Amino acid sequence: MLNKLTAAFGAAFLAITLVVPALPAAADSDVRKVAIHVDENDKFKMNLALNNAENVTKYYKSQGKEVQIRIVAYGPGLHMMRSDTSPVKARIEKMALELDNIAFAACGVTKGKMEKKAGKAVPIMTEAKMVPSGVVELIELQGQGWAYVRP
Repeated sequence: MLNKLTAAFGAAFLAITLVVPALPAAADSDVRKVAIHVDENDKFKMNLALNNAENVTKYYKSQGKEVQIRIVAYGPGLHMMRSDTSPVKARIEKMALELDNIAFAACGVTKGKMEKKAGKAVPIMTEAKMVPSGVVELIELQGQGWAYVRP
Protein backbone atom coordinates (compact mmCIF):
# COMPACT_ATOMS: atom_id res chain seq x y z
CA MET A 1 0.00 0.00 0.00
CA LEU A 2 2.78 2.41 0.94
CA ASN A 3 4.63 1.62 -2.30
CA LYS A 4 1.49 2.40 -4.36
CA LEU A 5 0.97 5.66 -2.50
CA THR A 6 4.62 6.65 -2.93
CA ALA A 7 4.44 5.79 -6.63
CA ALA A 8 1.24 7.86 -7.04
CA PHE A 9 2.78 10.90 -5.33
CA GLY A 10 5.94 10.48 -7.40
CA ALA A 11 3.93 10.36 -10.64
CA ALA A 12 1.87 13.41 -9.61
CA PHE A 13 5.03 15.36 -8.72
CA LEU A 14 6.64 14.42 -12.04
CA ALA A 15 3.52 15.49 -13.95
CA ILE A 16 3.43 18.85 -12.15
CA THR A 17 7.12 19.54 -12.77
CA LEU A 18 6.69 18.75 -16.46
CA VAL A 19 3.55 20.88 -16.91
CA VAL A 20 4.18 23.92 -14.69
CA PRO A 21 7.35 25.16 -16.45
CA ALA A 22 5.43 25.13 -19.75
CA LEU A 23 2.59 27.31 -18.47
CA PRO A 24 4.35 30.72 -18.51
CA ALA A 25 5.73 30.09 -21.99
CA ALA A 26 2.29 29.13 -23.30
CA ALA A 27 0.65 32.15 -21.67
CA ASP A 28 3.44 34.40 -22.94
CA SER A 29 2.84 33.31 -26.54
CA ASP A 30 -0.89 34.05 -26.47
CA VAL A 31 -2.30 36.82 -28.60
CA ARG A 32 -3.18 39.90 -26.54
CA LYS A 33 -6.76 41.12 -27.03
CA VAL A 34 -7.91 44.64 -26.30
CA ALA A 35 -11.41 46.16 -26.55
CA ILE A 36 -11.50 49.96 -26.76
CA HIS A 37 -14.79 51.65 -25.84
CA VAL A 38 -16.02 54.86 -27.52
CA ASP A 39 -19.36 56.33 -26.43
CA GLU A 40 -18.85 60.07 -26.90
CA ASN A 41 -19.23 62.22 -30.01
CA ASP A 42 -15.94 63.91 -29.26
CA LYS A 43 -13.20 64.12 -31.90
CA PHE A 44 -10.51 64.31 -29.20
CA LYS A 45 -11.75 61.09 -27.53
CA MET A 46 -12.07 59.34 -30.90
CA ASN A 47 -8.49 60.27 -31.80
CA LEU A 48 -7.36 59.19 -28.34
CA ALA A 49 -8.95 55.76 -28.92
CA LEU A 50 -7.21 55.49 -32.30
CA ASN A 51 -3.91 56.62 -30.74
CA ASN A 52 -4.34 53.93 -28.06
CA ALA A 53 -4.87 51.30 -30.77
CA GLU A 54 -1.80 52.40 -32.71
CA ASN A 55 0.40 52.64 -29.61
CA VAL A 56 -0.66 49.23 -28.30
CA THR A 57 -0.01 47.73 -31.74
CA LYS A 58 3.47 49.29 -31.92
CA TYR A 59 4.35 48.19 -28.39
CA TYR A 60 3.42 44.55 -28.84
CA LYS A 61 4.98 44.42 -32.31
CA SER A 62 8.25 45.72 -30.80
CA GLN A 63 8.02 42.87 -28.26
CA GLY A 64 7.47 40.30 -31.03
CA LYS A 65 3.93 39.63 -29.82
CA GLU A 66 0.57 39.72 -31.52
CA VAL A 67 -2.35 41.87 -30.44
CA GLN A 68 -5.93 42.05 -31.64
CA ILE A 69 -7.82 45.28 -31.04
CA ARG A 70 -11.53 45.93 -31.41
CA ILE A 71 -12.82 49.49 -31.17
CA VAL A 72 -16.48 49.38 -30.13
CA ALA A 73 -18.65 52.47 -30.66
CA TYR A 74 -22.17 53.04 -29.38
CA GLY A 75 -24.39 55.89 -28.26
CA PRO A 76 -23.08 59.27 -29.40
CA GLY A 77 -19.74 57.55 -30.08
CA LEU A 78 -21.29 55.85 -33.12
CA HIS A 79 -20.59 59.09 -35.02
CA MET A 80 -17.01 57.83 -35.10
CA MET A 81 -18.07 55.13 -37.56
CA ARG A 82 -20.76 56.98 -39.48
CA SER A 83 -19.62 57.66 -43.02
CA ASP A 84 -21.55 60.94 -43.08
CA THR A 85 -20.53 62.47 -39.72
CA SER A 86 -17.25 60.87 -38.61
CA PRO A 87 -14.59 63.44 -37.76
CA VAL A 88 -11.97 60.66 -37.98
CA LYS A 89 -13.21 58.92 -41.14
CA ALA A 90 -9.98 59.35 -43.14
CA ARG A 91 -7.89 58.10 -40.23
CA ILE A 92 -10.05 54.98 -39.78
CA GLU A 93 -9.87 54.23 -43.51
CA LYS A 94 -6.07 54.54 -43.42
CA MET A 95 -5.71 52.41 -40.28
CA ALA A 96 -7.98 49.70 -41.71
CA LEU A 97 -5.70 49.46 -44.75
CA GLU A 98 -2.42 49.50 -42.80
CA LEU A 99 -3.22 47.55 -39.62
CA ASP A 100 -4.89 44.17 -40.00
CA ASN A 101 -5.08 43.63 -36.24
CA ILE A 102 -7.64 46.39 -35.63
CA ALA A 103 -11.37 45.92 -36.13
CA PHE A 104 -14.21 48.39 -35.72
CA ALA A 105 -17.59 47.43 -34.24
CA ALA A 106 -20.66 49.66 -34.63
CA CYS A 107 -23.71 49.29 -32.38
CA GLY A 108 -26.92 48.18 -34.10
CA VAL A 109 -29.12 49.42 -31.26
CA THR A 110 -27.70 52.94 -31.55
CA LYS A 111 -27.91 52.88 -35.34
CA GLY A 112 -31.60 51.93 -35.14
CA LYS A 113 -32.34 54.75 -32.69
CA MET A 114 -30.45 57.28 -34.82
CA GLU A 115 -32.37 56.16 -37.92
CA LYS A 116 -35.70 56.42 -36.15
CA LYS A 117 -34.90 59.93 -34.92
CA ALA A 118 -33.56 61.08 -38.32
CA GLY A 119 -36.28 59.35 -40.32
CA LYS A 120 -33.69 58.00 -42.74
CA ALA A 121 -30.89 55.44 -43.01
CA VAL A 122 -27.68 56.13 -41.13
CA PRO A 123 -24.64 55.14 -43.20
CA ILE A 124 -21.89 53.22 -41.43
CA MET A 125 -18.34 53.09 -42.79
CA THR A 126 -17.48 49.89 -44.66
CA GLU A 127 -14.54 49.39 -42.28
CA ALA A 128 -16.95 48.86 -39.38
CA LYS A 129 -18.78 45.63 -38.63
CA MET A 130 -22.30 45.98 -37.29
CA VAL A 131 -22.90 44.22 -33.99
CA PRO A 132 -26.35 43.86 -32.41
CA SER A 133 -25.36 45.86 -29.31
CA GLY A 134 -22.14 47.70 -28.50
CA VAL A 135 -22.60 47.21 -24.76
CA VAL A 136 -23.21 43.48 -25.20
CA GLU A 137 -20.17 43.29 -27.50
CA LEU A 138 -17.99 44.75 -24.74
CA ILE A 139 -19.49 42.39 -22.16
CA GLU A 140 -18.87 39.37 -24.37
CA LEU A 141 -15.31 40.41 -25.21
CA GLN A 142 -14.48 40.90 -21.53
CA GLY A 143 -16.02 37.51 -20.78
CA GLN A 144 -13.63 36.03 -23.34
CA GLY A 145 -10.64 37.60 -21.59
CA TRP A 146 -10.23 40.76 -23.64
CA ALA A 147 -8.71 43.72 -21.79
CA TYR A 148 -10.99 46.78 -21.59
CA VAL A 149 -9.84 50.35 -22.29
CA ARG A 150 -11.93 53.50 -22.19
CA PRO A 151 -9.95 56.56 -23.27
